Amino acid sequence: MTATFESLNAGDTIDGPEFAVSRESIRLFCDASLDYNPLRLDDDYMKGDFGKTNFGGIIMHGMNNFGLISRMITDWAYPLGAIHRRLETRWVKPVRPGDTIQPTGIVKSKQVTEKSRWVVIDVMARNQGGEKVAIGEAMVEFPIAA
Repeated sequence: MTATFESLNAGDTIDGPEFAVSRESIRLFCDASLDYNPLRLDDDYMKGDFGKTNFGGIIMHGMNNFGLISRMITDWAYPLGAIHRRLETRWVKPVRPGDTIQPTGIVKSKQVTEKSRWVVIDVMARNQGGEKVAIGEAMVEFPIAA
């Protein structure tokens, strides 16, 4: 059965596709974003400490998590006739080559306004160990038919 705005409830879940992180996928994102920060490409640079932080090697760009979460929301919303309107995220743990990450969402609330209907979704991406690597909130609009 296809979900509708009316059938959605707080606590309903959305699962996105798993993504296997590799040196190649990190490099491809650098090429796509034109961001060649040594955090993502230079093993020697990443041997150092950054204040109190040592990443222990190159890390994936946080915007890659954003993209995966955005894809999950859009893949879920579009077939329902809904529109992905907002996404805010925060990176909470570095992602490294060899990690597998998966975005998920949990319906937080529904709101009806005079002109539309809205679903607020808590979103996150977790690594293969179940650790959260990104968290945030999305908003999806279910337009009222004219």
